[in-house]
Amino acid sequence: MTTKQETILKVALRLFANEGFDAVSTKQLALEAKVSEGLIFKHFKSKKALLDVLMQDVENKIALFFNDVLLENNASLVLRKSIEIPFEIQEKDFDLWRLFFKQKWQKEYNNPELLSPFLDKLNWAFNNFRFQEPEKETGILFMLLESLIINILREGKPSQLKYKYFLIHKYTL
Repeated sequence: MTTKQETILKVALRLFANEGFDAVSTKQLALEAKVSEGLIFKHFKSKKALLDVLMQDVENKIALFFNDVLLENNASLVLRKSIEIPFEIQEKDFDLWRLFFKQKWQKEYNNPELLSPFLDKLNWAFNNFRFQEPEKETGILFMLLESLIINILREGKPSQLKYKYFLIHKYTL
């Protein structure tokens, strides 16, 4: 990948994540990336093709983000590490996560299989703790974690720490 392509992708990620795909024109993208519109189309064929490349990269990075939990064999540590995930997101990756959540609402980019291994691992952990309804507990914790990530992206990590400690206490980890 050329330096210009990397610059286009970096600027597109920032703009799409913060302003939305539909709100960003290729002219605006070209101006901010300091390239011509023609160069964008030479490398990516269309704005949609550029988004497709970004979303594939986003999905790959997000899938890797959950690896530590997936490799864990201790149920208590699976829950603790899962609760800590939102707080491990680095500020430099906030745009990646913003784009993930924005595009999640688009049918084409909603990929429930992406997080299935993570949900299966949570369910396994709750089963190991003999929760009466592990599937529901998994669903509730997952919704809380998604909400924590969204609020961290909006307000920063310090605003959400009380919920991290609450969840760790709730599950006595």
